[in-house]
Amino acid sequence: MIGSCASRAQSAEGTSSEVKPAVRHVALIYNPASGQYSARRAAGIQDALDVMRSAGVETEEFETNGAGSGMACAQRAIAAGCDAIIACGGDGTAHEVVQSLVGTNVALGVIPLGTANALASDLGLIGSPAKVTRSLLEAAPVRVPVGRIHFQNGDGNPDSRYFIVAAGVGADALLMARMDAGLKRRLGYLLYITEAFRIWATDPFPLFRAAFTKNGHDRPRDAEISQLLAVRVRSFGGLLRKLAPGATLRSGSLSLVAFKTRNRLRYLSFLLAVIAGRHTFLRDVELWDASSVVCRPRNGSSKPIFVEADGEVLGSLPVRLEVVPDALTVLVPPGANP
Repeated sequence: MIGSCASRAQSAEGTSSEVKPAVRHVALIYNPASGQYSARRAAGIQDALDVMRSAGVETEEFETNGAGSGMACAQRAIAAGCDAIIACGGDGTAHEVVQSLVGTNVALGVIPLGTANALASDLGLIGSPAKVTRSLLEAAPVRVPVGRIHFQNGDGNPDSRYFIVAAGVGADALLMARMDAGLKRRLGYLLYITEAFRIWATDPFPLFRAAFTKNGHDRPRDAEISQLLAVRVRSFGGLLRKLAPGATLRSGSLSLVAFKTRNRLRYLSFLLAVIAGRHTFLRDVELWDASSVVCRPRNGSSKPIFVEADGEVLGSLPVRLEVVPDALTVLVPPGANP
């Protein structure tokens, strides 16, 4: 069920002589359950509103209430004439907002208030909500491609979502499926590390088939793999940082990290190398540059293999991933090179 969306308008109180924002009517969409500290989050959102109002920007608040309500909030903001929507939360909040923004000229901005904030990190939007908001007021609207994933949802029906950070098939999607919302709010990033170690120690890393094309016209290359990541950002921030060299929001292709192994030690050694910033791609872990990729279960396989996009569990195989060109406007602050 799609949750509801509560809104509250804020009028501009004045105009700063130092900041001339490119946006004039902005919606702040925030998830009250995102991140660990509700009081700090509420104060941060108020700080962001104060900065917007002092710059003469008309603002509206939208509070999400349940899965999918971020999309409804974004649609209401677009209908209200907003020229930018700021997703205040983690990558999941931004993911929901993106679904309504693709194909429009309304810009996306982010204020990192979630557990995972890879998009904000990639855009250089790090710091207090007030500091990030000031950066967004100076940001330039940049048109970028987005990823799109076609999948089989929980009801067994075909579905699709856009993604801006990454999409995954295999163990990383299983990790997202095991994340308990209550524990996530209490433990934050520590829960990701704990569950990742548990999956590494116990999951059999089942194989599935992946066929990818580089330019959409060449003959698909086929392989059996245990994990696929389609990366759209240069840096995830935190421990992972640069997972897929060459990945960028501006790219018209997918940077695919493919694990052609079920060996636990190989998984661990690659992860440790990524953390140390010295990872390489060899025969059992490859980096593919592709325009599209199709993943299917192996013949005779009965265990479902999960898929996720921007940290949101979507369903299971089969899936198809592609790039949608000229799809989304993103507010890029000065000095950022996503």
